Amino acid sequence: MSRVIRTTVLAVLGLIWLLPVYLLVINAAKAPATFTTTQSWKPTDFSLLDNFGEAVRLSGLSESIVATLIYALVAPAIAVVVGAAAGFAIVALKLKRGFLWFVVIFGGTVFPIQMILLPLFDAYSRMSLFDTKLGMIIVYAAVSIPFSAFVMRNFFTGIAHNVFEAAVIDGASTWRIFARVYLPMASSALVAIFILQATFIWNDFLLGLVLSQSGDVRPIVTSLAGMQSTYGGAQMSVVLAGGLLVSLPTVVLFLFTQKFFARGLALGQY
Repeated sequence: MSRVIRTTVLAVLGLIWLLPVYLLVINAAKAPATFTTTQSWKPTDFSLLDNFGEAVRLSGLSESIVATLIYALVAPAIAVVVGAAAGFAIVALKLKRGFLWFVVIFGGTVFPIQMILLPLFDAYSRMSLFDTKLGMIIVYAAVSIPFSAFVMRNFFTGIAHNVFEAAVIDGASTWRIFARVYLPMASSALVAIFILQATFIWNDFLLGLVLSQSGDVRPIVTSLAGMQSTYGGAQMSVVLAGGLLVSLPTVVLFLFTQKFFARGLALGQY
């Protein structure tokens, strides 16, 4: 009986969670001429592919998607390596005042990102990093490192220090131990961090809005928001189609990497 109740509750919660997705899909599939807020729950026609094409044409998503793909691949990769190196130094190398360094690194997540936008914009303008791909990669990597260091420090804590000592006795250098022993053991955690940070970067709006301007530099969600403010009203179905199109890559990423993601979240099952 309890199993039936649990299954029923989970099914109801699942349906509630899927309702926004349902509304997004059926309204994104409507032609702009037939879209009305009074019939948002009811499917009418199917113009999804046409709306996709119109969204790409109006918003310049074809330019933004290349830039965003670069950000979502390069910045998380940098953050994963740097975070893993920080966790390795604190745990395996027993860095002096390691916990203090960990607090300093993780302290980057304490304050809301809105607090640093103005000084960040000023610094980027002075250093000619504003509206550049390099500048966006740097800021995305910087905001991703604290979480990466946090997860990797916790992960490496679960690895016996005897592993490091045995590798030293065998004559391995510190970098070799890090690259050949610790990183392979942490592959699931590394993939999980990469997925989470890549998803965050792909869906970012605020940093892209403040630190970029050109269509070939702006992240894809920022470009999509610009289309909404310029082509709103009767074209709302096109905007929704653009939002659906933008969200598809992250959905595909989770579907193909869910095994690594689940193992990585376990933090220690390798």
